[in-house]
Parts: sequence; C-alpha cells; structure tokens
Amino acid sequence: MRLSYVLGLFSALAVSSLLQAGASAQDAVERRVDELLGQMTLEEKVGQLNLVSHGPPLRWEDISDGKAGAVLNFNNAGDVARAQALVRQSRLKIPLLFGLDVLHGFRTQFPLPLGEAAAFSPRISFLASEWAAKEASYVGVNWTFAPMADLSRDSRWGRIVEGFGEDPYLGSVLTAARVEGFRKGGLAASTKHFAGYGAPQGGRDYDTTYIPRAEMYDTYLPSFRAAVEAGSASFMAAFNALNGEPSTANPWLLTDVLRSQWGFDGFVTSDWVGIGELINHGIAADGAEAARKAVLAGVDMDMMGQLYIRHLPDEVRAGRVPESVIDESVRRVLRTKFRLGLFDQAPIDPARTDDGFPSQEARRAAREVARETLVLLQNEGDVLPVKSGTRSIAVIGPLADAPQDQLGPHAARGHKEDSVTILEGIRRRAQSAGMTVSHAPGCDLRCGSTDLLPAALDAAKKADLVIAVFGEPQELSGEAASRADLRLNGKQAQILEALAATGKPVALVIMGGRPQILGQVAEHVPAILMAWYPGTEGGNAVADALFGDVNPSGKLPLTWPRATGQLPLYYNRLPTGRPTLANNRFTLQYIDEAITPLYPFGWGLSYTRFAYSGAAIAKRSLEAGESLDVAVNVTNKGSRSGQEVVQLYTRDPVASRSRPLRELKAFEKIDLAPGETKRVTLRVPVESLGFHLDDGSYVVEAGAIQVFVGGNSLAESAGEAEIAKTIRMPPEERRASASTGLAQ
Repeated sequence: MRLSYVLGLFSALAVSSLLQAGASAQDAVERRVDELLGQMTLEEKVGQLNLVSHGPPLRWEDISDGKAGAVLNFNNAGDVARAQALVRQSRLKIPLLFGLDVLHGFRTQFPLPLGEAAAFSPRISFLASEWAAKEASYVGVNWTFAPMADLSRDSRWGRIVEGFGEDPYLGSVLTAARVEGFRKGGLAASTKHFAGYGAPQGGRDYDTTYIPRAEMYDTYLPSFRAAVEAGSASFMAAFNALNGEPSTANPWLLTDVLRSQWGFDGFVTSDWVGIGELINHGIAADGAEAARKAVLAGVDMDMMGQLYIRHLPDEVRAGRVPESVIDESVRRVLRTKFRLGLFDQAPIDPARTDDGFPSQEARRAAREVARETLVLLQNEGDVLPVKSGTRSIAVIGPLADAPQDQLGPHAARGHKEDSVTILEGIRRRAQSAGMTVSHAPGCDLRCGSTDLLPAALDAAKKADLVIAVFGEPQELSGEAASRADLRLNGKQAQILEALAATGKPVALVIMGGRPQILGQVAEHVPAILMAWYPGTEGGNAVADALFGDVNPSGKLPLTWPRATGQLPLYYNRLPTGRPTLANNRFTLQYIDEAITPLYPFGWGLSYTRFAYSGAAIAKRSLEAGESLDVAVNVTNKGSRSGQEVVQLYTRDPVASRSRPLRELKAFEKIDLAPGETKRVTLRVPVESLGFHLDDGSYVVEAGAIQVFVGGNSLAESAGEAEIAKTIRMPPEERRASASTGLAQ
C-alpha cells in the first residue's frame, strides 16, 4: 500500500510538473509575442496578415519590406532559402510560414483521404500524414492546407475525395490522427474548410449550404473540434455561404464557436481570394468593405486577395476597424510562429532537393497504407483472389496503365514516373507465379467510343481471367469536379457488359474519388474491388490484394448509391413518420428505384468470413462520467488470416427531438488467424451519447439507448442500456483542452 501511495504521489507530481512546464512555456511565448508586437508599425502588423503565392503577384522585395507574413506554393529548398534570406534583411526579421497543399503526400503519394478513411485506422492516417510531412518539411515547407475535415453526404461533390466521408465520428478520429501525423513529421496543419462546405446545394462546388445550427454542431463541426484538440495550428475559412452568411465573414463560426466555445487561439486564413469573393456573395460593395467584414468576423490572414495589405491601414486610420482587432490577429499569427519554433530555426540548405524521394522506406509505407484502403465490394463465386491454376490474365481498361491518374488530384510534387501502375503491379506478381499478362485499354481515359473494344474482347477470350480497371480519370475528381451524373463515364458500362458476356470470370477494379453508379455492371461482373486513387505504390498494393498476398480489409466510409437521384444518401439519417413498407406506396420509397443503397456505410468483404456472437453490455444503467462498454466475440470462420473492423452503433429511440436511426460511436480493427476468436470491448463515454441544441448546449437525455455491433452499419442488435439522469452542458464546458500548435 505504501509503495502504491508513493508511486501515485510521484505520478501526480510528474503530471503537475508537466502542466507547470507547459504553462511556463506558454507564458514565455506570450511575453515574446507582446514584446514583438509592441515594436511593430501598423503596416508591419498588416504585413503579417498577408498570404501570397509564389509567382504573380508576389514581389520578392515585399518579403524584405515586411509586407508578407506567409507564402504558399513554395515547394523547393532554393526558393525557400531565398525567401528566408530576404526575411533576414527585414527590420524585425519575423520568419515566414511556407504553405502548400500537402494532402496525401509530397513526392511519395499515398491514397487520397477518402480512400485512406476506408482503412478505418487512425494508425494508417497518422502514418500517411507523417510521411507526407517528413518529405515536405525536408525542403522547407512548414505549413500544410490540410486536413480537409469537411463531412459530405453527397458524392456528386468532387471534393468529397479530400475528406473522410459521411460520418462525424470516423471523421473526427481520422482528422485528429492526420493533424498529429503532420505535426510529428514537421508540418503545422491548417484544417479546412470551416465550415459546412461539404453540403452544397445539388452537390455543386462553391454553392451555398443550408444547415440548422444544431445539425452543424452534431454532424459538420465534430471533426473540426477534434482538430482543435489535436493541435491544429490554424484553420481555413470556407468559400461557401452558410445559411446566407459567407463563412469568410461569419462571426458565429469564426469567433463564437471556434474561439469562444472551443478555446482555439491559433489563427484563421481565408481560402484563395476568399475575402474578395464577399463582393460576389453580395455582402460587400468593394474590397475595403470585404476586408473590413472579414477581419471583424475573425479571418486573420488574407490568402491571395491583397485586400488586407491594400485597405486595412486606411480602415484603421478611419476608425472603421479598431487597431486592437489587428493586434489580436497579428498576435495569433506570431503566437503560432513562436510555438512552431520558427524564430529559432536555422535557414534551410538550398541544396536540398526531393530527388531522393520516394525512398524505399517511403514506398513500403505507401504500399502498406494503400493495401489497407482497398474495399472488396463483392466477390460472387470467389473469383478473387486469383486462382493458383490461372495461366493467363487479360488486363483491360485505360486506368490500368495511367501513372498520373492513379495519383489523384492535388498530388503536390508527385511524379507520374514514380508510379507503379496497376498493370505493372499485376505483371510483376503474375510473372512470379508463371502467369502471362496481356493488356488492351478498351478505350481512352474518357472512354468516348468503343473503337478499341474488339481488341479488348479478343484478349479477354484468350485469357483465363479478366481484370478490368475502369473508373474516374484524375480530372473528373477533386475541386471543381462536381458531377450531375455519377454513372461510369463514357462507354465503360457497355465495355464491361461485353467483357462479362464472354463468359470469362471478370474482376473489376474501380479507380476514382467517389462511388460510381454501377447499374447492371454490379449484376454481371462478379468481383468488384474499390481502389480509390491508390498513389505511388498503388499497382503493387492492388496486385497484393488481387493475388491474395493480403486480404482486403477496407470498409466504405460513405454510403454507395444505386442511382444519382438518391443523393444525398447517408446511413445516419433521421427516422420518418412513414418508414418504408414494401407493399405500401405511401411510405418512404421511390417508385423507380430501391430505397436502399447498393452497399451500406461500413461495408467491405474479405477473403475469409467473420462471425459475431456473445454480445454483452457490461452495465445497463449509466451515470455521468461512466462509459457504455460493449463486448463481443469475433471469430474468423475461414481458412485465411484477415482483418475486421468491429463497429458499434447506437440509437436514442425516444428523445426531445428526432435522433438518427444509427450513429457510429466506436470501432476497432483487429487481426484474426483462421479459426481464431477474439473478444473485443468497445467503449463509449456516456457524454458522447447526446446531441446539441441550436445554441451549442449539449444534452444527454435520460432514457434508453439501443446498441448494435457488427461489421457494417446494418449491424445486429446487442441490446439496450439506460441513461439514468439527464446531463446538460453549456458550450464552454466542452471546450477543447489541447494547446494549439505547440511544437513537439
């Protein structure tokens, strides 16, 4: 007992010392900020709020004149070193932030974030972002415009590929992991786009969004709050108008929620010319008014608008913007730079290049990540993995040999020459097994005609197995790539139907940034593997899965629709007063399509089979501060080792307001050998079982909570627990506890 007491006391003292050390370091940062701020002229202050891109309109002398606080699109050490030398010529020598869109890799490209989310693994998200940061920081980049924490329920929106899908809990876990991975690798994060950008009307990029405030708190803001807790150094305001108020001039978002309620003390940047776009939104008559509204709302830095540098000094002198507002914005920027240690860093060596990338170690990491993201959507007749007796394979499709396209959009410094294509990966693996491989594209990337189909059919008929690689070429995904029709573009469906009609077994590999409407292809092609944009090592990773060297374990981070007209479509919808009845027209349904998705959220098959049994809730009556603990046995019933994502969902069936039919609350990815059983316990804090009110208050109401456990969002019931007493929390009581952006 005495030893336990001593150890406990020692532990408490250690924690206390760490807290004191953190507070002391923070106090030191604030003192340095105050000292520097006191030396600055108004023009130098506004200069810190100016973010300008490499190339026009950047004037290099602006850096030495103190008229730039940050720059972007600097991606080589020579240019970084030149800018740093100019900083040393400035009066106050305040270092620059060097920003770049490092979304899923720098030179070595990892799968796009939506594909990464399919791994259902914070370890994988951390690994990918750490590697991206290590490569980018090596050449002097210190700030990334990532992660994109925008939740989206509409696959028509092209930028869905940059996010984590439709679920707020999955998005929160993976957003936090990416922020932490970037920081570990040497990059400060700028989490974007704050907020609601992923729900534009009609899935049209840049269009307005209408989201009730309670829904914002419950669905669209949790991943951003997780970024604050994980230490995101900055946030980027969104392009869109939210409920008629543009995010770039929205004090509720930027001040009330982000700063007052969550306690964020880093800085906010606009998106590209986002402040100037307030004129197009119709809430500013000119650049001066746009600058004034943005800075008063809480946007600290103007990206590529040149409006702060042009207008804010005059706005301050005219009394329309208090200088104290400018001081606070500058304070946030300087605080971040001190926390990141930029004032104490040595200049970059201009001789550094990215020629040493991708290293073999980086390739191994990229291959590992890509393997985990692959989702086996269907596998009728066990077409996959490739049978050992197979002698010849026909690889059909233009995306099989598309080294640039498999990198996906926003590929930073990615080189197509670094890519191992899917065709190359299959050839390497087939050769080791004594199999021959032929290739016929079948059509060009846009698949506008069937002129190349006869050669593809000839190759298919001569082969034992057909592996078809189709989907979205790179230009059809990402920013400004909204689609009104998500069917396989061009003649792809016709070509796939013709391949299936040969009678040869066909496995379809889909490359792309979102679900595609498959129609009858899903009925006629027995095996389908979703590969997303798998990155530099995508070909090897896909071949690993096709040949069974690894067992696919990815799960869908969003619902896969049957038809574009079903969108937006998501599993965690609210109940309706007329739930679907098959023989009742006057219930929730379509008259021309099934109401259900083609594949549900969390879906993903394996080459083995997992069985769930013995689900048990540890404690049925729950109080504040306790957790809902659910244990379940998971057994590998097959002959192959595999990974399974065990998922726990809850529902509040009777509440003061309608609650979703299901909500993901916990998950764990486990490895199981053939015949092995593991008992998995998933834990959910009671305080995570509630919902928000419009004012940001949070309530966990007394009453029943239904529990479901399984391998996707259609998981089986595990019983009910009871919340004994209602818990209420005002917004400030749920303030993020992390100190943002501290260098580690």
